[in-house]
Amino acid sequence: MTTSTGDRDVVDILTTDHHEVLDLVSRIPGADPAQRRDMTDTIIAELMRHSVAEEMYVYPAMRDHLPDGDSRVQHDIEEHQQLVEVMKELEDLDASDSQFIEALGRLEQVLRDHVSDEESDQFPQLRAQLSRDQLVDMGAKVEAAKKAAPTRPHPAAPHSELFHKTVGPGVGMVDRLRDKLTGRPNRA
Repeated sequence: MTTSTGDRDVVDILTTDHHEVLDLVSRIPGADPAQRRDMTDTIIAELMRHSVAEEMYVYPAMRDHLPDGDSRVQHDIEEHQQLVEVMKELEDLDASDSQFIEALGRLEQVLRDHVSDEESDQFPQLRAQLSRDQLVDMGAKVEAAKKAAPTRPHPAAPHSELFHKTVGPGVGMVDRLRDKLTGRPNRA
């Protein structure tokens, strides 16, 4: 959701994304079905861009610099997969269906757990292990990656840096074209 890093580091950028998406999620149950659909589509697009950027740049740094980085990243990737599966379900549900709010609740639960892990544990450790310049540089890379990333969930796609860097921009281009042709919102 953020659009300019300036001198903001990757932790600031991703934390802002977390809070903006969680705020939007909290507003959906009180909205009418048309607004629910638009807000949910926006959340899906934002979470996809955010997740892909994390997998491209943040997770490799976590693997390299955090104690037990491999298992932390694996846990986060599993949560990303859970989010992708629920987002795909939400895409296919009518926003007036009671199952829609139920699925949204599952999305929020996984998202809050994921955000808590990152913000209370992983992000502070990244800040302790990397220089300010490294974190600002990573923030710029994350912002660039978000511009080319997919905006729709693809549950069968791998959660790998290589996939996202080679195939991801093409998938993202197709998603953004589909969004434009269907009038689907993909920005907050």
